[in-house]
Amino acid sequence: MLGLDALQAFLDRGGPVLLIIMAATFFMWALILERFFYFRFAHSTVAAEAVAEWRARSDKKSKLAHWVREKLVSEVRQKAEENVQLTKAMVALAPLLGLLGTVTGMVSVFDIMAITSGADAKAMSAGVSRATIPTMAGMVASLSGVLITSGMDRKVSRSVQQVEDEMEIS
Repeated sequence: MLGLDALQAFLDRGGPVLLIIMAATFFMWALILERFFYFRFAHSTVAAEAVAEWRARSDKKSKLAHWVREKLVSEVRQKAEENVQLTKAMVALAPLLGLLGTVTGMVSVFDIMAITSGADAKAMSAGVSRATIPTMAGMVASLSGVLITSGMDRKVSRSVQQVEDEMEIS
């Protein structure tokens, strides 16, 4: 229970936007894990089926064969790139949500300053906390996602290129 209490206190200090950042980060990481499991368990089957279908063709030189090959590679690429753009969008959204937290925190600081004529430093510091914690959380979420999505792009490119290369050999 101590961990949940600490998490609740952190969310309270960061304001309501911090909860939105947390939900967006969980969604982003769910997408990342989905791609990890796809490449770990399903991609090799998808690629092998495409290569097997290509190798089963007797005609590999005609214009129609070229189109079939492009179709097979395109299907492999489409399955490999699934959810990658959505993950990148979530990475880009995280710092924007952090900025939203900054703005809402500063608005609360200005409200307190207007009400107390700047005399309540403790209340103002709570607003500053609501301004800085979401900024930090948005940046941390975004940085972790940037590192993973750049690796994800390389993995997609390599895996599709490998399928293309296997179809060239046969």
